[in-house]
Amino acid sequence: METLSKDSKDNASTLTYVDIKAIEDGVVILKNGTMRAVILVSSINFDLKSSDEQDAIIAGYQNFLNALDFPTQIVISSRKLNIAPYINMLSRYEKQQKNELLRLQTTEYKNFVKNLTEVTNIMSKFFYIVVPFAPVENANVGVLSKISSILNPRGAVEEHNELLETYKNQLWQRVDHVAAALGGTGLNFTALTTDELIELYYNAYNPSVFAQSAIKDIERTELSQLS
Repeated sequence: METLSKDSKDNASTLTYVDIKAIEDGVVILKNGTMRAVILVSSINFDLKSSDEQDAIIAGYQNFLNALDFPTQIVISSRKLNIAPYINMLSRYEKQQKNELLRLQTTEYKNFVKNLTEVTNIMSKFFYIVVPFAPVENANVGVLSKISSILNPRGAVEEHNELLETYKNQLWQRVDHVAAALGGTGLNFTALTTDELIELYYNAYNPSVFAQSAIKDIERTELSQLS
């Protein structure tokens, strides 16, 4: 009889606490059958805006909330800034620099940034809107339907895949609705792809393993990406 090793048992017990069943086509499918799409949203320095601009932002946010007829979740994630890519870029620039004085200045600046980040916890914040969709379960499924699924499993799988695509389309309709409502706030936003969702949830479940700087450069994201 095959037995699980201690590591396998630990992994199996850990997975029981993860609610995610699958991530595909930019959609998170949970074990209870509900779905989630995640929108990454940029931030605004509210204090630097004029009073008229602040009033416009508040009005835009109110309109966004009033436009929603389904629940959403706003999540703020704080991470330790990963400065390694920037340090690597400075190192490449340092090697390419032909002027000795500029090369020394680049080296000093690189060491300054590196030492500063080592002694100071520099955090970066990311803002997300989680859009949910819960398929309505059919309570009228009887014994005959269950027997039909057993006798014709291929047909049952095809029907399940059809329903899954329908549910995904309905979820994306909600995402488009959120995007239209966000359009008046002056924020940049984009829906996360499958790879970005995997990275986001992996970092959430393993905060001490990864300290990513950003999933996507939201400031360079066009609003049309959600249309």
